[in-house]
Amino acid sequence: DGELNLATLRQANSADRQVAIFPELPGEEDRKQLEKPEDFATFTLEDRTYSAVGVLARVIKTLNFPDGGTRLLVRGLKRIKYLDSGVVKQVRYVHYENVPEYPAVQSPDDKFEGEALKKVVENLFQRLSLVSAPPEELRLGVANSENSAHLADLLADSLNFTVWEKILMLAQTSVNDRLKTLCILLQRESEVADLSMKIQSEVHEAMSQSQREFYLREQLRAIQQELKEDSRNPDIIELEEKMAKSDLPEKVAEVVKRELSRLEVIPQNAPEYHISYTYVSWLLDMPWRIYSEDKLDVVSAAKILDADHYGLRDVKDRILEFLAVLELRKGDETAKAPILCLVGPPGVGKTSLGQSIARSMGRKFVRFSLGGMRDEAEIRGHRRTYVGAMPGRIIQNIKKAGTNNPVFMLDEIDKLASDFRGDPASALLEVLDPAQNKSFNDHYLELDYDLSKVFFIATANTMDSIPDALIDRMEIIRIPGYTSLEKREIAKKYLVPRQLKDNGLENRKIRINVSAINEIIDYYTREAGVRQLERTIARVCRKLARKMVAGEISDNEPLTVNGEKVRELLGIRKYLQDEAERRPEIGCVMGMAWTSVGGVILPVEAEMIPGGKGELKLTGSLGKVMQESAAAAYTFVRSHADKFKIDLKLLEKNDIHIHVPDGATPKDGPSAGVTMTTALVSLLSSRKVDNRLAMTGEITLHGKVTAIGGVREKVIAAFRAGMKRVILPKENAKDATELPDEVKKNLQLIFVSRVEEVVDLALNFNKKPEKK
Repeated sequence: DGELNLATLRQANSADRQVAIFPELPGEEDRKQLEKPEDFATFTLEDRTYSAVGVLARVIKTLNFPDGGTRLLVRGLKRIKYLDSGVVKQVRYVHYENVPEYPAVQSPDDKFEGEALKKVVENLFQRLSLVSAPPEELRLGVANSENSAHLADLLADSLNFTVWEKILMLAQTSVNDRLKTLCILLQRESEVADLSMKIQSEVHEAMSQSQREFYLREQLRAIQQELKEDSRNPDIIELEEKMAKSDLPEKVAEVVKRELSRLEVIPQNAPEYHISYTYVSWLLDMPWRIYSEDKLDVVSAAKILDADHYGLRDVKDRILEFLAVLELRKGDETAKAPILCLVGPPGVGKTSLGQSIARSMGRKFVRFSLGGMRDEAEIRGHRRTYVGAMPGRIIQNIKKAGTNNPVFMLDEIDKLASDFRGDPASALLEVLDPAQNKSFNDHYLELDYDLSKVFFIATANTMDSIPDALIDRMEIIRIPGYTSLEKREIAKKYLVPRQLKDNGLENRKIRINVSAINEIIDYYTREAGVRQLERTIARVCRKLARKMVAGEISDNEPLTVNGEKVRELLGIRKYLQDEAERRPEIGCVMGMAWTSVGGVILPVEAEMIPGGKGELKLTGSLGKVMQESAAAAYTFVRSHADKFKIDLKLLEKNDIHIHVPDGATPKDGPSAGVTMTTALVSLLSSRKVDNRLAMTGEITLHGKVTAIGGVREKVIAAFRAGMKRVILPKENAKDATELPDEVKKNLQLIFVSRVEEVVDLALNFNKKPEKK
């Protein structure tokens, strides 16, 4: 206790001033922190555990404090080991023995190990000195240490080890053991010092950069205040001015204000700043409540449409009807714009018609080509979390138009594709649905946008690849191919004047007359539209321009280009007038087909192969439906052989080969049944087919002729090919009303309901059969 210790101290001061000090060991939990607690030699005194190895020390000074406490300043003399203790006249005495620093007999290995450990300790201390800068006295003491024991005790006392680690160093009687422990502790202190230095360096650099930026901003603010300039971010001032001029919906204004508040506190060099700034700019640039005023003059709109395009009566009527409805519902906010889909072959003017519609209505026009698009984000936009995110093309083009009610053309909607990035056609369902597009949600804007006033016009060459759900949302208007008469009028009114101007011949005395146009249409082009016709007229103009520059044509003399001049300029004719000029043949019948580029004439040939087994062979890249039509025709002919005066032995001993020329082009569809039946009957009855007769229609096994599609395109193709008669299913009689007057006037249309009628018309069974 305290009184006993003070009495012992007074006794020591009166004698040789020497005391024995033994450190008290920690409790069980704390002792686990020591590296080798089992190495301690201990003794227990008054329920306390002490290290058996202690220090014999001399008392240098005694300090008494006002609170009654006493402190000693001692100097260690040597290690001692506890043997026994007792109390005599209130003074504690200890019996001890000296602990030698080195054993009396030391092996050479121990000496070598000791020298090596001493060098390792000195190297570790030097490494620690580079990063922690110990006191100069300590470095001198280490450099001048006489032996390993002195070095170990000096470092254990001076360095920042824990109390328990220092007790461990004291308790180890072997110098080599103390040096090994010291190596471990120095290595740890060195690594801790390295890590501390690294952390301090990083913190210092971060603080220095932050302080530098703060200092520069404060300088800039002071300069701006001195110059009486606004110290706020000019980007935010610009956005606020733009917001003040914009008429934003309430929800949009709230989002803009929130984003501007965020911009105030975000550093300008942070990535989030530019993301937020771009987002606010998009919101402010969108024409939320801007509408262009419609020209609701139906008469004027009709004149504009007629001036820009020849024909296309159905489309023009639909546009004028819409304008009339707009005029009646003027001021009604619930009125919705129509969604049209123009379907027709290339070159008939679908895309340019959109521009004419916009001009006739006084609206802005934007065009967006969907051909080959595979990414759904092109329609709906990207989330703002993506790098380089932008709104979809719908919102981009609305911003480009600057109004909320432009004429928006979705070109080539049948050329959409889909892959792992999504299905753009499905994304268009919301855009083209009048019940949903009032609140179209772009992923970038994340705000509902009203598309109900946008006049959407989609264009397509064919409807086969358009999803049914998308077709259901649009009003389909078919634009058929042009007749020769229509092409002639288009060339006279639009193509020839445009090409004369584009090729520098506008003010020259050059005139391209009707015979030249007819020559180009009949013998140099074969198409449903007029693109190839315009390119061919351009070729004629370029050749005239070259001759004029070369001096072969006088600049002042008038020149009329006729059909003969066209042949001179363009060379030999590319097409014969038509297949119809060929002689009638047995087993060859003219069919009609409808493709994405318009109607075409499709000859069907049948031939007999002797020595067969009555099998049917089909060639010409025929699709599955067409093959089934051929099988149905073959079955019908065999089952009605008596009616058509056909010898069944011919079918049993010969194979039949049906071929559709131009084998490299795939063909399919359910409209070649009557053609194949007629070809088979012609072959097996040896009767020639009228080569100016074309036919189309599907058949059943019982001989009924069923309806087909694309009547207008097919009949126009037959007319263009020089046919005189066309056989059609009776169910398609209603489609004949859509045919141009020129076609109905020059082409005989025959409607049938049975295959027998077709065979009688094509083969004329009143005559005797011919021999091949």
